[in-house]
Amino acid sequence: MFEASEIKRLIEQGMPCEFIEIQGDDGVHFSGIVVSREFEGKLKVRQHQTVYATLGKLMGNEIHALQLQTFTPEKWAEVRSDLGF
Repeated sequence: MFEASEIKRLIEQGMPCEFIEIQGDDGVHFSGIVVSREFEGKLKVRQHQTVYATLGKLMGNEIHALQLQTFTPEKWAEVRSDLGF
């Protein structure tokens, strides 16, 4: 079982992030928001794949699910208050 804080650490270690929040209570299902310049010019599916790549073989094994919302810093500035941040 994994802690949300460990997933956050691995993502931060694997890519530059302006903001990241990961939540999950059962140790295998997680949700999160990741904001990064790495997402600029990428479709959502590619943004998510970028995050999943930082977790490697953990995805689908120790981490059964990670529901993501990904944003560029510019888009995050537009939507963060709507999401309660």
